[in-house]
Amino acid sequence: MKIVTGTQMQTVDHRTITEAHVPSTVLMERAGEGIVRHLEEHCGPARGKTITILCGKGNNGGDGLVAARLLCRRRARVHVVLLATVTDLSRDAAAMYRRFVHIAGRSAVSRFRSSDQARALVASSDILLDALLGTGLSSEVSGIYREAIELINGAGKPVIAVDIPSGIHADTGTILGRAIRATLTITFGLPKLGLYVGAGIDHAGAIRIVDIGIPPAYVDAIESRTLLLTSDSAFQSLPERVPSAHKGTFGHAGIIAGSVGKTGAAALAARAALRVGAGLVTVATPSSVNDVLEAKLLEVMTMPLPETKARTLARSGLDRILAFIQARTAIAIGPGLSTHPETVELVQSLMKHLDRPSVLDADALNALTGRASLLTECKTPPILTPHPGEMARLEVDATTQSVNTDRIGTARRFARERGVFVVLKGARTVIARPDGLVAICPTGNPGMATAGTGDVLTGMIVGLLAQGVPAWDAACAATYFHGSAGDLAAQHLGQAGMLASDLIAQIPYALQRTKTT
Repeated sequence: MKIVTGTQMQTVDHRTITEAHVPSTVLMERAGEGIVRHLEEHCGPARGKTITILCGKGNNGGDGLVAARLLCRRRARVHVVLLATVTDLSRDAAAMYRRFVHIAGRSAVSRFRSSDQARALVASSDILLDALLGTGLSSEVSGIYREAIELINGAGKPVIAVDIPSGIHADTGTILGRAIRATLTITFGLPKLGLYVGAGIDHAGAIRIVDIGIPPAYVDAIESRTLLLTSDSAFQSLPERVPSAHKGTFGHAGIIAGSVGKTGAAALAARAALRVGAGLVTVATPSSVNDVLEAKLLEVMTMPLPETKARTLARSGLDRILAFIQARTAIAIGPGLSTHPETVELVQSLMKHLDRPSVLDADALNALTGRASLLTECKTPPILTPHPGEMARLEVDATTQSVNTDRIGTARRFARERGVFVVLKGARTVIARPDGLVAICPTGNPGMATAGTGDVLTGMIVGLLAQGVPAWDAACAATYFHGSAGDLAAQHLGQAGMLASDLIAQIPYALQRTKTT
């Protein structure tokens, strides 16, 4: 699904109205219906609940007024607070105001004059609906709109944002003075970029997208090189499990990982590769930690390799590692390898021998610090899975802050320049491919900010690669299901106590369509 800017969405709305001859009020009605549907899915039946809807003068307020009318029909106790006079409302918003008053009466509407005047009403509400400012906002919020936003944020109530949290820039996700911190954002037509970048990530809450009937041809005409991963696209990437299949059908993943004190990273990656469907998994690891790793893994094979005195992989094992790679369908390199100088040298020497689908993570990426040009020697473009700090070490003159400031641009630029696939981990993980196409993953939660979840992602990617899934599809699908598994784990355990192994346990459920987020 394409992610768009505010201007692109306005253009496609205009085409729908003028060329497809869909009245703007019809689009507004559909938006209002979507608000109510998702409100009830998220918060339960509206009947009997006190719902206060704060409306601005534009079409965002008009969407809120449609929702107000429909919520009245569901026997909710609805009150509309206008931040403009009726005469200042846009044409469509004024029409929706009249329809609402016709069924609810003028007593259901009040003007917002100050926070003090509206505080009691907001405090008595079960749900607050933010229909103040839409995607056209480009200047800092001030005056009564700023007051209203501060009042809503301080109320401690569930807040549902209409199209985009008021005060968030639709393209950059930056806060324009003050911004609503929503529990749920219900956006229309297509997802807006500002919901998935910058402060928009923290302010949007859960995001739901409402189909308001934009003709597919108009969507196809939008020039967007940024996509939102969807459940449908992720499931379409999974290989078929035919009745005649055997373990060889689903490939043999090889994982080069581990060192003293870091066998856990190798074990997590290996288990994740099996859980995502790989037929066979073998881990190549330093000889003295091989027994430790075998004790952690029942279904995974291991291969002990020459090691340094520090119990990390030794340069002398290069030939054996090359033979290991040749006997595997796909390769992952990096989890728990360490940055021992000899191990770093070994990893660097492997780049020109990567002639099959591969994933480079963790210490494999650290080994390429200052040597990212070696990536161009790979015979098959690898998938890199850096977190922002690792990405900064790969980029010239980059810092973790500069990477986080422009996650999409950083991933896209590096993928193009080095001819690789990049999975830039973090809140709303970004996936980029060599031609500059970028996808954003909507799944995942802060509970996944714990040791080992990156190793799990590496294992999931190599597991899909081993099954013959193309690199781009494998990177996108693994990232999506990795987040889905994390979301399922959070539902069962809460976020604070989640472990990476909890996420692995949920992979099979994430791969069942009826169980995914």
